[in-house]
Amino acid sequence: MNPIAEEIASYYGIANFINALEHYGMPRRSGRYPWGSGENPYQHGNDFLGRVAELKKNGWTETAENIKKEFGLTTKEYRNEKAWANYERRLYLVERAKSMQSDGKGATAIGKEMGLSESTVRSLLNPKSEERMRKAKETADFLKQQVKEKGMIDVGRDVERELNISKERLDMALYSLQREGYIVVGGRMDQVTNPTQKTTLRVLCPPGTPYKVNEKGNIVSSAVYDLDKIHSVKEYISRDGGTTYEKKFHYPESLDSNRLMIRYKEDGGSDMDGLVQLRRGVPDLSLGESRYSQVRIMVDGTHYIKGMAVYSDDMPDGVDVIFNTNKEAGTPMKKVLKEIKPDPDNPFGSLIKDADQGGQYWYDDPKTGKKKLGLINKRADEGDWTEWADALPSQFLGKQPLALAKKQLDLAKADKRAELEEICSLTNPTVKKYWLQKYADECDSAAVQLKAAALPGQKYHVIIPVNTLRDNQVYAPGYPEGTKLALIRYPHGGTFEIPILTVTHKNQLGEKFIGKTSIDAVGITKKIADRLSGADYDGDTVMCIPTHDKAGKVKIANQDPLEGLEGFDPKMRYGADKVETDSDGKTHYYRNGHEYRVMGDTQKQMGVISNLITDMTLGGASTDELARAVRHSMVVIDAEKHKLDYKASEIENNIAALRKEWQVKTDDDGNVVGYGGASTILSRSKGEVSVPKRQGTPVVNVKGSKNYDPSRPEGAVLYKTADDLYYPVRKMDKSTGTVTLQTIDGRKVTYNVNDKTARAMYEPVERKDPKTGAVSFTNREGNIVYKTDYRKQQSTRMAETDDAYSLVSSKRHPMELLYADYANAMKAMGNEARIEMMNTGNLKYDKKARNTYQTEVASLMSKLNTALLNAPREREAQRLANVEVAAKKEAAKANGTELKSSEIKKISQQALSKYRQEVGSVSRRDRSISITDKEWEAIQAGAVTENVLKRILDNADAENLRQRSMPHATTELTQAQINRIKAMSASYTIAEIAEKLGKSPSTIQRCLKKKGVN
Repeated sequence: MNPIAEEIASYYGIANFINALEHYGMPRRSGRYPWGSGENPYQHGNDFLGRVAELKKNGWTETAENIKKEFGLTTKEYRNEKAWANYERRLYLVERAKSMQSDGKGATAIGKEMGLSESTVRSLLNPKSEERMRKAKETADFLKQQVKEKGMIDVGRDVERELNISKERLDMALYSLQREGYIVVGGRMDQVTNPTQKTTLRVLCPPGTPYKVNEKGNIVSSAVYDLDKIHSVKEYISRDGGTTYEKKFHYPESLDSNRLMIRYKEDGGSDMDGLVQLRRGVPDLSLGESRYSQVRIMVDGTHYIKGMAVYSDDMPDGVDVIFNTNKEAGTPMKKVLKEIKPDPDNPFGSLIKDADQGGQYWYDDPKTGKKKLGLINKRADEGDWTEWADALPSQFLGKQPLALAKKQLDLAKADKRAELEEICSLTNPTVKKYWLQKYADECDSAAVQLKAAALPGQKYHVIIPVNTLRDNQVYAPGYPEGTKLALIRYPHGGTFEIPILTVTHKNQLGEKFIGKTSIDAVGITKKIADRLSGADYDGDTVMCIPTHDKAGKVKIANQDPLEGLEGFDPKMRYGADKVETDSDGKTHYYRNGHEYRVMGDTQKQMGVISNLITDMTLGGASTDELARAVRHSMVVIDAEKHKLDYKASEIENNIAALRKEWQVKTDDDGNVVGYGGASTILSRSKGEVSVPKRQGTPVVNVKGSKNYDPSRPEGAVLYKTADDLYYPVRKMDKSTGTVTLQTIDGRKVTYNVNDKTARAMYEPVERKDPKTGAVSFTNREGNIVYKTDYRKQQSTRMAETDDAYSLVSSKRHPMELLYADYANAMKAMGNEARIEMMNTGNLKYDKKARNTYQTEVASLMSKLNTALLNAPREREAQRLANVEVAAKKEAAKANGTELKSSEIKKISQQALSKYRQEVGSVSRRDRSISITDKEWEAIQAGAVTENVLKRILDNADAENLRQRSMPHATTELTQAQINRIKAMSASYTIAEIAEKLGKSPSTIQRCLKKKGVN
């Protein structure tokens, strides 16, 4: 018996019967016993197993070819059929043995009559064994009832855990239902917040569901993509047995505008633009334990406040909230505030933190004593900004001196090299492969992102106005008094936007707004905010880097502000001077008597102008030229938010001429073919490029493998293009059923899908050239050739090249070459890790170790089961979120508008968050497996199989796993560690290196002396 069939048989308690059953005579038929139904001639256990036994007597073996020839089944179908046949026969034997027992016969007599051993008969008569065996039938009946009540149901990965059964039992139940005409069909849906990632579906459909069998023999059906019609086998809405619970988001309560004061430009509002001041001690305006938060506050049910909220002790009588704005006095309150969105799930058009993370709160109303929802809705909270990544973007480092860039890029390479050496020293092959895969993915990403190692003390901070400071000071309690601090805001135009300030802790207003122990907020003046690309105080952030240290390790380059930027206010220069709303509710914006279009693609436009500034800086553009580009960037960054006329800015700053001068496009022969678009590696690396649609899991390019491609580096990732890559270009009017196709000679062919004659004549048929493999589409007769296109997906230029130098401009700026070397080094280390992964063997499972560590293994399996229980819930949340997002897109179209990508992203995140809560899908953080010392000891001893360990690692707490798996600190330094220390010494002090690497200062000092580094 093959191992898989044996495993299934073993689970159902029939492994001991197989040999006997295959040679057992034809059982007596009885109508009271359950048999299969349908047209399969080998459906019944007696027929099928008898035929198998007869064939084996004659030397027949269970090969794929023999199975197909003899039974017309795939190997998988054969195994399922055989397992089910054994299961049915087992049921028959149980009933027969019970019948004989009821006649007064004992186990010995029953065994003699049935030709079975006494122990086998006792097993047949064991009630627990019978109960367990009948579970497959009960599961099938349960699923049948679910389909009857709900329609299509999700039976994908880990549903068996929801039902508290084994995967084998679920598969057996599904197989039995397929024999009755039910359909099990697979598919893939986009993850709602990350469409490039897919969630795999497996759905049980009722008999009669339309389907096709594809070239691979798999059942496919469009029904699986009716996501709103797929249901879960369990209802998830009540996660606590029916006890009430608080939602993660409630529709906000509204502030009465009588409690609100607008501080306009003339009264000092522009000096604190975006700051929200709250009266301290008001129950419905509490920031909880925080001193500052980025908030949204609804006002009068129609508008909302957006900004950074702090407490203030200087509030006028009757006023609980002050909102500071740069708008002029006399501007109506509703023109100062933002209008809420007509979306009950997202009225602010922005994600609010979940309630369990402090996004909303409830308080006891002092008047009624009842619970009420507070007015504060937090977008981000004190301490959240510390979680931002602190690597150095090329947008900043690429505009710094070459020496500084080289130091930090070399350090990043040394860090990755040391990490690879550490991973390669692991002894557990499964753990080693896990970390090698993650490492390779990180290297691939690093090559695209071009981010260098962080500088000492570098962190992101949110800015808050403290206008009692001098313009050369910064209130920054997270840094020592007197530290020189460079502030960088993104998008970053150049060194002229970098103020270098002195840290002070002595400022009363700073203490009131920010406190003495803040770790992620700094206070600056209005003049400094203006220098930072016109930053305001509604949540804008800066990257802070300590500089000009006494040891001379770090010196950030900066220069005086450009004259062309002094006094420039993008909102005043390009804001609307007239706003009208028509009868359809559409808002129109006018400037200088002309209506203009409001920007709807901020991210794209910011990328365009940022790339231009980068290319100009590397090319050595003049300060006047840079000022023009930076002025336009300041308009672009706020154009969508403040409805600015960015097209007028583009014309007045003559951006087209700058593109023609600094972004020249050439062909391979150096001929000019156009202007505009990214031209240097720093701007081109992350540029999107369309590639043919891919499918399946990529493979590693390794010599000797069947997929080896000698034109690609060894260790590179190879993708398989999608089977359905090509398609005929056509449009279909769903309301009429009319299909319109284009031919290669420019004609149009139309037919109605309901017209069988026309459909037979014109419906596209795929053709494949047997010699070239070229795909085309024609009508059935082949005398009409249709225009063909191929499905695409997005990638980046850097990800699609094996040599970063292919992205370097023809001018080959030294900074470009530095980054090209860095990207190629990352690519090479990623490939090296994948080769090592392919050469690493498998974990040797040790049954003795499993017995020794049975307590730890049981604990690990319990933790894994809890983690995997989330998979069906997550699929349900993804399905529901997809349905809601699709509905909102359709609603927008019906109203004559189209949702912007930024709006879709926010809606998707909001919907997924909502449905994760409704179905009880737990965040990865809350379900991560934390491995104990003894459990890790069991893993290292081989007490769990490789497949189980892979799933444990995939669901383990990352930090806990890293501490367990990586080699413990030793006094001996490896060569990679020595190289890393040497690279770090260019920017870090001995004490800082020691702290970062977990070594003693004396160890670091000895290493540097030995290598001759001062």
